[in-house]
Amino acid sequence: MQYRLLGTSGTAVSTHCLGTMTFGAEADETTSGEILTTFVEHGGTFVDTADVYSAGASEEIIGRWLAAHPTDARQLVVATKGRFPTGDGPNDLGLSRRHLRDALDASLRRLGVEHVDLYQMHAWDALTPVEETLSFLDDVVAAGKISYYGFSNYLGWQLTKAVHVARAHRFARPVTLQPQYNLLVRDIEHEVVPAALDAGMGLLPWSPLAGGWLTGKYTRDAPPEGATRLGENPQRGMEAWEARNADDRTWRVIDVVRETAQAHDATMSQVALSWLGQRPAVTSVILGARTVDQLVDNLAAADLRLTDDELAHLTDVSAPVADDYPYGAPGVAQRERNLTGGR
Repeated sequence: MQYRLLGTSGTAVSTHCLGTMTFGAEADETTSGEILTTFVEHGGTFVDTADVYSAGASEEIIGRWLAAHPTDARQLVVATKGRFPTGDGPNDLGLSRRHLRDALDASLRRLGVEHVDLYQMHAWDALTPVEETLSFLDDVVAAGKISYYGFSNYLGWQLTKAVHVARAHRFARPVTLQPQYNLLVRDIEHEVVPAALDAGMGLLPWSPLAGGWLTGKYTRDAPPEGATRLGENPQRGMEAWEARNADDRTWRVIDVVRETAQAHDATMSQVALSWLGQRPAVTSVILGARTVDQLVDNLAAADLRLTDDELAHLTDVSAPVADDYPYGAPGVAQRERNLTGGR
């Protein structure tokens, strides 16, 4: 396992982060505990959860594991999130001071801790002033309830606005952003990645295997079946079968991932994770696993070294589709400058 700093903070985290959305749902408590133990045994130090994962059960399972493993617990950097509904009332969601106060206290109780290392705003809230959210976060940093804070699923302008509001008010600054990012989903490179680089924030990509597409488990024009996420629900959210199957780019990317994996006697998952871990601004890649075997396979990506040519081939074949302006070649050309001048 390798380690990097958490954004601009001085805290080190493993370059693979254990995502725990499966805890209490696709993985029962026994399996979840085994996954946690295996992750730590492989040098993992960073665990990510959220108050809405399995309606709080994920945090509870982690909390019981932390209590049963106090020595390992001291080495873990624990992250959770708040924003989505935790009840049916009008104030049971959002990024208001009122909701975040209740949500953070509830997360701390479920985790059985007095503070969390990283508290993340799970999504943008168009109704709450940014100043209100950041003021609350600054207060709980000062109170010792959280060490750092970050965002998840923010657009580039939202991230930049929050950074500059924090700077203007001399609030504690955000250190991370958690976006969807993988070889099939690279649109964040247009605006979000540059915004994160400008702010010095670390990226914590979720869905690094595109919901299983980059593992090679699916075959073109053959609808998925069996005990996989798409086998159980082919219309599942952003990973839905029909749209991705119909996109030629999907299969061009998968073919190159497969060829690269064969050249290294590695799995396709390891290739996809290795590529992502070397992208600009990426601090730690979030791994979600239903089983210990899945986790062990993914963790082996830390030892896979792709050549410069292989990285370039993967990057080229998976290039995000963009119109000519402002994200295509003409727009990009306007943002560049030749240091020596000229027309």
